[in-house]
Amino acid sequence: MMIALEEARKAFEKAETPVGAIVVKDNEVIARAHNLRETLQDPIAHAEIIAIRDASQKLGRWRLTDCSIYVTLEPCAMCAGAMVLARIQRLVYGASDPKAGAVGSLMNLLSDERLNHQVKVEVGILAEECGDLLRGFFSSRRK
Repeated sequence: MMIALEEARKAFEKAETPVGAIVVKDNEVIARAHNLRETLQDPIAHAEIIAIRDASQKLGRWRLTDCSIYVTLEPCAMCAGAMVLARIQRLVYGASDPKAGAVGSLMNLLSDERLNHQVKVEVGILAEECGDLLRGFFSSRRK
């Protein structure tokens, strides 16, 4: 999660919402990313989407059944859906997102048994640090 936080800080420096993500396979980081929506003017350039795409390209396959993803903020519906579609094994995230979170806050896509894959979830890892970075970013934007 510390590496995901490093990525989130990179986003902060670019005036992007500070969310970072990494994909891990066999205890090795195979992809890392941060939000780039403003930079790329791309509504789907979320850290999770970029990291999943990079991991798939690196491994040469779209099924990431043996991978975990670490994200500083609870994923939205789009990112949670991408995790299901990529068959991610496990999600670990820091801060909850009561306004857009789709892994427990507003809904829980990752444990919906109607879908063909469920993702194991671990919540609250470095939640304070992840939340502080986000609060600091939005506080600075309001000034």
